[in-house]
Amino acid sequence: MATRGKARRAGPRRRRGGGPHPIDVHVGGRIRLRRTLLGLSQEKLGEMIGLTFQQVQKYERGSNRVGASRLFDLSRVLDVPMSFFFEDMEEQPPAKPSRRRGGAAEERGQHAAGGNSGAPIAKRETLELVRAYYRIDDAEVRKRVFDLVKAMGIAAAA
Repeated sequence: MATRGKARRAGPRRRRGGGPHPIDVHVGGRIRLRRTLLGLSQEKLGEMIGLTFQQVQKYERGSNRVGASRLFDLSRVLDVPMSFFFEDMEEQPPAKPSRRRGGAAEERGQHAAGGNSGAPIAKRETLELVRAYYRIDDAEVRKRVFDLVKAMGIAAAA
């Protein structure tokens, strides 16, 4: 007697190496970057687009692929063009997963938070600095802070 089971539901597409696809990781990192710059929690972003914070977490990690309609919703809520999610991405992602442990994204020095692990924009410190900077209401004070930080950076590099 042959048993008929339910059709197996296809989950998020994974690379043969087991981890999420690098493009999904990159898009998720860009979602996290913009959400953090706006000072939104995962819970608040989820509420704005009808998701739970767990679903937002999975998008940000790249473990769930973001569909086109959801990406459109995110671009509106996060006030960025859809192209924002693909900026700073390599032109051609690797076609095959690496046979070595860790996968291609790890070999390129990237991590699940998105982007290059050494990239200053990916650091929490940078995000907090940018948010604090834009909380300065007085445009003249903000310009002076900008000039000060810029001068300090030039002096440190010399």
